[in-house]
Amino acid sequence: MSWPVAGSPELTMLALTLVLAFVSLFPAAAGRTKVNGLDWNAGPRDSTPRTPDVVTQRLERAQANLWETLPLFIGGVLIAEVADKTGTLTFWGTQAFFWGRLAYIPLYAAGAPYVRSLAWMVATLGLVAVFAALFLP
Repeated sequence: MSWPVAGSPELTMLALTLVLAFVSLFPAAAGRTKVNGLDWNAGPRDSTPRTPDVVTQRLERAQANLWETLPLFIGGVLIAEVADKTGTLTFWGTQAFFWGRLAYIPLYAAGAPYVRSLAWMVATLGLVAVFAALFLP
């Protein structure tokens, strides 16, 4: 199978995850702009912003949660590539991380308990799989 990024499924999933992280910026930003206005958003933001609605707050937390683990994911994938440690664990680990994170954002925004935590766990187990691959022979 041919993968769009350097022939590597792991790098492809890393690239898709980076796109997801970038795209995750916009829904929360739109919610903040809706509450505080375009002038606030375009200005220096010197005043304290008004508290956004609950969905925007959830989107902010989901975005922050992704960004907290993103450096770990990037590092794990790049080390696996450079050290030639890619294989079944990194393949499925990167898939689980991306798809778990993709599901996590709308589930968090919807306020879905338990299933949101399940999506987080899938992504976290994917990260663990990538790390495990680095230390296995």
